[in-house]
Amino acid sequence: MRGGVLIVGGGVVGAATACFLAARHGLRATVLERDPTYRRASSALSASSIRQQFSTTINIRLSQQSMAFYRRIGDELAVDGDRPDIGLAERGYLFLATAAGAATLRSNHEVQRACGVPASLLEPAALRVRLPWLSTEGIAAASLGESGEGWFDGYSVLAAFRRKAIALGTDFVAATAERIECPSARTVRVSTADGRRFEGEAVLIAAGAWSAPLAAQLGFAAPVRARKRDVFVFSSPAQLPGCPLVIDPSGVWFRPEGRGFLAGSPPRGEDVDDVPLEAVDHGLFDDVIWPTLAHRVPAFESLRVTGAWAGYYEMNTFDQNGIVGRLPGLDNAFIGCGFSGHGIQQAPAVGRALAELIALGRYEALDLSPLAPRRIAEDRPLRERSVI
Repeated sequence: MRGGVLIVGGGVVGAATACFLAARHGLRATVLERDPTYRRASSALSASSIRQQFSTTINIRLSQQSMAFYRRIGDELAVDGDRPDIGLAERGYLFLATAAGAATLRSNHEVQRACGVPASLLEPAALRVRLPWLSTEGIAAASLGESGEGWFDGYSVLAAFRRKAIALGTDFVAATAERIECPSARTVRVSTADGRRFEGEAVLIAAGAWSAPLAAQLGFAAPVRARKRDVFVFSSPAQLPGCPLVIDPSGVWFRPEGRGFLAGSPPRGEDVDDVPLEAVDHGLFDDVIWPTLAHRVPAFESLRVTGAWAGYYEMNTFDQNGIVGRLPGLDNAFIGCGFSGHGIQQAPAVGRALAELIALGRYEALDLSPLAPRRIAEDRPLRERSVI
């Protein structure tokens, strides 16, 4: 089979790139997705939030461009008059810092302010006025996003990009890629587990947590691993007017979801690879998350867990930032993975940029060269100090 661009991975980054290739550049893509049900896809299992409060300019710009797209997604991805609704709620992020972390919070705020991020630095007294239900014990400073941050339905985003891409001529094929070859500057081949072979002029590896073995076949050691993250759903009689997504200094986070709340935390102990998603660590909630919630929000002393799930961060163990761009030494092989929990929020901007790079050979809307794969080979980490 021959096609213009082969995309390995039909999650949100692959689907968004295919959509932008067709919509903006008139290029046909074939997307190979090993699990068309998306039961294990990071895109479908994400807590699906978006923020501008990063410490690096490139991450801030990615989120700003992506938020602008999400605000108009109904227009951008409408098909036959059917406008997708992702339930975007712009309620902000609240980062809390102890005395030990206050200087970093303020340093991050300077970078954010230079990029036009509408975030406010708050002292504990001002924070108590804004959010009287929140305990400020042990808190020295806080940063609250006033707009351009919040959460949405991540699966609806994936479905909307996929549906629009198909409407524009993209082929989504259920197939597991096993072998990638680039025999020339204008030829790529992908062989699948069921014996099929697909040919095109360029290939994009966007297989999320499963990208590294494929990239290795093209000579690139992608430091991307599957790291499980548990998300808990709970109900509480607590009334928290104006509640944003709150990040405690411990790393525990929570946010409203419908009539209840979602919460999560970094894993206990070593963050190991490929832990089965079925193995939700309920002890993490009982031993770590609940005590932290009850301390930070006294009304959360009364709550009830009503559900839980786990998904994979496609963790870039090198510097926890996306790996985006042309693979070193190859003209027609590209990669987009390793977003370490930021993929769903950055997908519109990343997909547009990758489509530009593949179609035009350059970035136009946003230069993503700081995320280029060569930084890894050259041992030049891009440090993001605000990782959740």
